[in-house]
Amino acid sequence: MKSTAVTHSGRDRPPTDPPLYAVETQALTKVYPARHRQPERKALDAVSLAVPRGSFFGLLGPNGAGKSTLINILAGLVKKTSGTASVWGHDTVAAERMARSSIGVVPQELNLDPFFTPRELLDVQAGLYGVPRRERRTEQILEAVGLADKADAYARTLSGGMRRRLLVAKALVHSPPVLVLDEPTAGVDIQLRQQLWSYVSELNASGVTILLTTHYLEEAQQLCDRIAIIDRGRLVADEGKAALLRRLDAKALTIAVDRDLAAVPGELAGFQAEIKDARHLVVRYRPSTARVGEILDAVRAAGLLVSDVSTEETDLEDVFLRLTGEHSSAAEDVS
Repeated sequence: MKSTAVTHSGRDRPPTDPPLYAVETQALTKVYPARHRQPERKALDAVSLAVPRGSFFGLLGPNGAGKSTLINILAGLVKKTSGTASVWGHDTVAAERMARSSIGVVPQELNLDPFFTPRELLDVQAGLYGVPRRERRTEQILEAVGLADKADAYARTLSGGMRRRLLVAKALVHSPPVLVLDEPTAGVDIQLRQQLWSYVSELNASGVTILLTTHYLEEAQQLCDRIAIIDRGRLVADEGKAALLRRLDAKALTIAVDRDLAAVPGELAGFQAEIKDARHLVVRYRPSTARVGEILDAVRAAGLLVSDVSTEETDLEDVFLRLTGEHSSAAEDVS
């Protein structure tokens, strides 16, 4: 995959005064009616969400949380029950065509026609979005996603990684200012994953707003600048990554000392300390109420020499588990 992001054509260049939020919902609700002996189900419950223009936004949640429902409403594939949703300032109902033209979705499923070539698939997709032939950038996009040499190969002959890249290419044919990546690296090898993120990061740097769902929480923590978490259809978090990670207010300090320990020194009684092994103490503390210096002073007061110190930071998985109560990763829901 090449490292050059696709630029916007003149036709698709964002307006002079783009909206503050690339995606915005207000009290968005979706209720699936009872059917086939299944009870009524509320997939989204008054979700109010604001995705800043130009952000790399993570949308996380456990299985069945409602992420796919939200994405499908934005893409015009599912009708909302109540509330509002807009893409690039266009209401998904009142200005449906403009909203759809402002968003590109890379789905989780590899849904490609096996008897079309990448060049044909991109041309057809561009035609569906009304992109005039003279303004189509098929060759440029194929080159950007590393499929120029496969432009005339049938999609059925492409590897899984190539098909994934082709889905990204399809989502870019109309130069949307908002790109949604729905579990884009599921089942993808490490090398392709790195190539994909390098390319998507360049798109983001060029001004494209990225909305990402992923069950790889370390990816979200590394890439996203803002994160929202949905649980059982309700929004339980929506804030900057740094602020979200500070929510737990918890760290662990591992201290290596110069001699074997039989018990936690009395000087550490005021801290949550335990013996990890003969020469290592683990002290868990709240950065808002305790300082590393105070802990180390207590260790020295016990007559111990400190030979090494390491800190375990709170990560996104800790926050996710606390907010959702889930024991599994943030895999995608099926609704």
